[in-house]
Amino acid sequence: MSTLRTIEIFLRRTGMAATTFGRDAVRDPRLVHDLRRGREPGARMRRRIEHFMNIYDGETVQ
Repeated sequence: MSTLRTIEIFLRRTGMAATTFGRDAVRDPRLVHDLRRGREPGARMRRRIEHFMNIYDGETVQ
C-alpha cells in the first residue's frame, strides 16, 4: 500500500486534519497536500510517518 493511501486511511479513521498530521508527524504542514500532488517521500520520511501512525493513541503522541 502506498504511503499516501495509508495516510488517507489514518486520517479518516482518526478524524485528524491533513495539516495537523503533517506538522505532528514530520514538521511539515503541507506534507499531505504535496503527496496528493505527486510528491514522493524518501525512506527516512516514510519511516517517520509510519512511526507517528504506530504511536498515535488518539489523545496524545508519546
